[in-house]
Amino acid sequence: MRLADASSLPAAATVERALTTAAAALAAAGIETARVDAEWLLADVLGVTRGRLGVEPGRALTTSEAARYADALRRRERREPLQHIVGTQAFRDLTVRVGAAAMVPRPETEILVEWALAWLPRTPPLVIDVGTGTGCIACAIASERADARVVALDVSPAAAGLARANVTALGLAARVTVVESDLLSALGTGRADLIVANPPYLPTAVIATLAPEVSRFDPRLALDGGPDGLDVVRRLVADAPVRLGAGGALLLETAGGEQARAVVALLRTAGFGGVQTRPDLAGVERFVAGRTR
Repeated sequence: MRLADASSLPAAATVERALTTAAAALAAAGIETARVDAEWLLADVLGVTRGRLGVEPGRALTTSEAARYADALRRRERREPLQHIVGTQAFRDLTVRVGAAAMVPRPETEILVEWALAWLPRTPPLVIDVGTGTGCIACAIASERADARVVALDVSPAAAGLARANVTALGLAARVTVVESDLLSALGTGRADLIVANPPYLPTAVIATLAPEVSRFDPRLALDGGPDGLDVVRRLVADAPVRLGAGGALLLETAGGEQARAVVALLRTAGFGGVQTRPDLAGVERFVAGRTR
């Protein structure tokens, strides 16, 4: 079943009939979360919460609502990420704007923020977020640590623009500065307390095997870490020490498992001490951190 146009929805469709038709169409497109996605998309079209849909299952969609819903469903059938279609993604206590310019924030990265906050000193910290994308990490740290100053870096002008939009929308422009930079190159030597990054860490050959939502819609620049996934990580680990003060920390998200162990070795070779890992939501050791000596 494909939703070629709004007429594919039942005439004068109610909320429940529209959801049933939409869920079947998305399931036919290979989407495992078909019913949930159908609900999120309809809630977005109607401007209500997802929970509200169950309160008024007999509400009839207007012609305009049915047309907009059909359009959203066509996009999702093509495997465009749900977050791109609704335009936002929840991240910790924030809602950030998302789009084609940057990778959609993942729930696992919320753990990186939690760990970063725990590594900050009690004094007002300076944090550098490398490869900021949507700016979700930078904004979350600034939001949850009111005395923090954050410099958010991204090599992509489009991603930097998206991050600036989020910083402004969240009222954090006084403490979060977004800079276009190839890793740390735009910065001089400094005394940052923490450098945090969710860098491109996927081996190039792996990208084509991923779900279409990732392989076709996340920017390649945000995914591709070279043949073994560590090209960008190696550069960052080598450059980070001169941008950190004594006892400053570097926190990285990795692909986990064997790659995380390789990153542990990289940090130790670069002179970081107290190197340790932390698991993700599935129990995979994914995050790596160490301090300058």
